[in-house]
Parts: sequence; structure tokens; C-alpha cells
Amino acid sequence: MASRKHTDAMDYLDNMEMLDSGIMDTVLGETSAYDPGSFTERDVMDALEGECGIDGFAALLSPAAEPHLEDMAERARDETRRHFGNSVCLFTPLYVSNYCSNECVYCGFNCRNRINRAALDLEGVERELDAIAATGLKEVLILTGESRARSDVGYIGECVRLASERFSTVGIEVYPMNSDEYAHIHDCGADYVTVFQETYDPIRYEQLHLAGPKRIFSYRFDAQERALRGGMRGVAFGTLLGLRDDFRKDAFACGLHAMEIQRRYPHAETSMSLPRLRPAGGVDNHVAVTEAQLLQVSLAYRIFLPFAGQTISTRERPVFRDGIVGLSATKISAGVSVGIGEHSGEAHGDGQFVISDPRDLAEITEALRRKGLQPVMTDYVRT
Repeated sequence: MASRKHTDAMDYLDNMEMLDSGIMDTVLGETSAYDPGSFTERDVMDALEGECGIDGFAALLSPAAEPHLEDMAERARDETRRHFGNSVCLFTPLYVSNYCSNECVYCGFNCRNRINRAALDLEGVERELDAIAATGLKEVLILTGESRARSDVGYIGECVRLASERFSTVGIEVYPMNSDEYAHIHDCGADYVTVFQETYDPIRYEQLHLAGPKRIFSYRFDAQERALRGGMRGVAFGTLLGLRDDFRKDAFACGLHAMEIQRRYPHAETSMSLPRLRPAGGVDNHVAVTEAQLLQVSLAYRIFLPFAGQTISTRERPVFRDGIVGLSATKISAGVSVGIGEHSGEAHGDGQFVISDPRDLAEITEALRRKGLQPVMTDYVRT
């Protein structure tokens, strides 16, 4: 394999669209100044008893808030019911390719990992979509490894077009694109875009992303904004908790990022995801964030961003997922497969990570109903 060519993580590559909105500088500046250890119990109670601004959000993520998870849960539940009622949206991911041109040390799709690689042809994509649609799901998230050579914009657009014929809501989680490319994918039928920044620490980011287009921190940071400029109605944010020594600073930055986008694009729907490190690529990555800490992040997001959707990953145990939906999370995946071709029973390629909740749609919906929650297959009607 060819040797790595060093690229500065803040320098754009050719053909990467550059934005100058100032959001990245704002978020990184606020995060650099954030000291989680500086907050007191009084700061936490002030955030819980009044309107929760940036300072309150910072306090709710701090160690001082850990003894007050029950109080946070009560406030979060009230906000969730006020804005989302008892409904919980369901979806499933569809991986159509696991080829990747990036060298990310924590990821199963790392281009240097020796895994079974595959990309579905369009007939294979149709088989997968038909298998998912047969379960009754109405929302699908299309994912690829980050390889423009193996899954170019045209291919992704055709996958989206096929999905839009079968599902009311179609999202994508692929490599970041330019705004005109997002416009094309939107025209094909996509509704929203998910991009995880992974970590908001530029130095740590550069250490973890050794090669490939994903190494460019700044281009990835602006992906949601470019997606909205391309016409998408919604964008989702996430940080891979555990990549940075202090997960609180990444969670804080992610929340600020979503807030700044919502402030500047008030028509946009925003959503938060809460993935933690999971074993991948044969390497058992240490999970540095506990379930209690993950819960704290979820509750803080709900209180700070009461209108934002929130998705809980199949990386988490069923008991944790069941406990957090209706409390702060509003969206849950079901019948999940992270391999290529597995929905239709014709596995071709390896998965990105190990899941912890293998339950199918019927099992998830039954668990939700036992909690008095309403499973919702779609919350959007395309006109």
C-alpha cells in the first residue's frame, strides 16, 4: 500500500467547497474556554430551574451535575413530552458499500483494515430496500464508506431515488459533499444528512485521521451547513464519545454546533446522535464513557436543545435504549444490520462496528408500547 502523504487537517483539498460563516471559529473558541471543573452545584440548579443557555448547558455537562441526574431526567422528560409528546420515530440504516479511502484508526472501515469489501449494485440495493420495506418501516438511512471512487455522487443519488420510491423519509450518512452535490442528492429524494464530526479537538482529530479526505477537519465541520444550502430539510450532528480524553468538551462543542446552525437556519430540523466507541475492525477499542455519563449528555442535550430530535444508537444495550426513549431520545433504530447485503440475507461485506441491540422492528415496537410510548413509522409527508 502506498505511503501516507502528510496533509494539514485544516487545509482544504482541491474541489472542496469552502464556507466562511464563522461558525467553526465560534464553536472552537467557546470550547477552548470551557472548563468542566469550574462549575458548582448552584450553577447546575440555576440551569435546571430557569432557561438553559450556553452557560447552563456547560454546567449540565460538568461533573457537578452528576449527582443531579434524576433532576435532569425530570426536566428532560418534561421538555420531550412538551415538544414530541409520547411518539418515538423508528428507522433502520442500510449500508450499501464499505469501501473507504480514509485511514481512521478507530473505524472498522479503515482503508488499511483487511475486511471483506463490497458495494451493492442497484439491483442489490433494491433487494435490500424491498426487504426493509416489507417490515413496515417508512424511514431509511443510507450509508456508505467514504470512498468517492466506489460510491460516487451519482451512485448515491440513484440509491436515494430507489429508496424514495419506497420510503417517506430518506436520509444519508456518507462522505461530506459540496452544496451543489447535496442539492443533487436532495433532488433525488433525500430529506436529511447526518455527519459525525467524531471529535471537535483539531489536534486529536489530526492524530486519529491519518490519511484520506476525512483528515480535513474544517471541510467536515461545515458539512451540515452545506447540506442546508443544498436544500436539505434536516441535519444531524454527533461526536464519537470516547475519542477525546474529556468527552464533556466534545459533547459541549457538538451542542454548540447544532445551536449555531439552528440559529442561522431557523427553518432547518436538527437532530443529535450519541454514539460511543465500539469494537471495530478486530480491535477492541476501550469505551471511556460510562452509561451514566452518556445519559448525562443525552439529558443535557434535551434541556439545552428542546426542539432537536435525538437518536440513540444500537451501539447501546437494549435496557439502556429502552430507558432513554421517551426520556430524552425521540428516535430509535430497529432491525439493524451494519454489514453489506444482510437485510435481504445475501451478506457481501463486513460491518463497520459491533452492535449491542439486535432486536427487530416487532420487538422494538412492543418494548415502546409497554412503556406507554407510540411507535411512529413516519413524521413527514413528502409533497
